[in-house]
Amino acid sequence: MARYHTVSRFVAAFILAAVLSACAATETTRTAGETVDDATITSRVKANLLQDEALRALQIDVDTYRGVVQLNGFVNTSEDARRAAEIARETPGVASVQNNLQTPPPPRG
Repeated sequence: MARYHTVSRFVAAFILAAVLSACAATETTRTAGETVDDATITSRVKANLLQDEALRALQIDVDTYRGVVQLNGFVNTSEDARRAAEIARETPGVASVQNNLQTPPPPRG
């Protein structure tokens, strides 16, 4: 009888885990159209960043998920980071911008 309860609990836990993982998967998946839209937005943002003289030479990684653009990498100044976010925000199709660009620490001394 104890074995039956153990197996029942295991099966219930397995079903619960499967249901929860299915719910999580639906929130993180994109349709084919969303994937194409995100790729288009990413390309536009990168092209716009390349047109800016100060930002052209910097390594700025651009990722887009459901219209939210994420900027990662290192820039020379906080003004560069601000400008990159502004350029991304002004790009058609961008819903919002997560600016994770970092500037070098101030020199020690």
